[in-house]
Amino acid sequence: MEPQLLHSVTDSVATVVIHHPAKRNAMTAAMWRGLPPLLGTLAADPAVRALVLTGEGGTFCAGADISTLQGSPKEAQELAVAAEEALAAFPKPTLAAIRGHCVGGGSQLASACDLRFAEEGSLFGVTPAKLGIVYPASSTRRLVSLVGPATAKYLLFSGELIDSERALRTGLVDEVLLEGELGKRVAEFTRILVSRSQLTQAAAKEFADGRTDRDEHWAEQARGSGDTAEGVAAFLERRQPRFTWTTSD
Repeated sequence: MEPQLLHSVTDSVATVVIHHPAKRNAMTAAMWRGLPPLLGTLAADPAVRALVLTGEGGTFCAGADISTLQGSPKEAQELAVAAEEALAAFPKPTLAAIRGHCVGGGSQLASACDLRFAEEGSLFGVTPAKLGIVYPASSTRRLVSLVGPATAKYLLFSGELIDSERALRTGLVDEVLLEGELGKRVAEFTRILVSRSQLTQAAAKEFADGRTDRDEHWAEQARGSGDTAEGVAAFLERRQPRFTWTTSD
């Protein structure tokens, strides 16, 4: 099978799989180029309430396919940044499910997700210093926001890999699961996500990402959504709420 991004939607969760097992799921130029329109399609699908990004088999993503850097490194980096920004801008909760290596461009993609769950034994690295590449400013700021400046400098200056325990301790990942437990935990957690208010999630995502010009917009959405009244009624009636607000509202 050619290197590609596979996707499916099940129970309101879209799953995007980085599929290039011959090169440990390294991203080709075509894959970088294809991610933003794929995310646009999934974002517009009212059936999708959350998204999981993962890699085929036992590797998340070993970075960019280095052969794609031989032509125009600048163009290759621009493609990667565009894909990263499209993932960060996805309007619904996103979760990276990580096994094995999450390195270089793979780390860029994982960092652009809202949450990162990793299998024990996974390895993480930000490796531009091994190639003489200036890591993009936006990607550097995103990394610093996750792990702080000291750990970001450690990763960027050295290009060394860190294990899942250190990744959890520094905030690079949110949960570490025993081998064989990642899929079960991701399925369990995404079921929780799709049961919650999209209104709360969408507003919280913008606020947490630092947007400061939409306070009144979200106040208006809350007033007109009916989600708060439904949430309170469901709590008092001891039933699951039926939230109706969607990102298309």
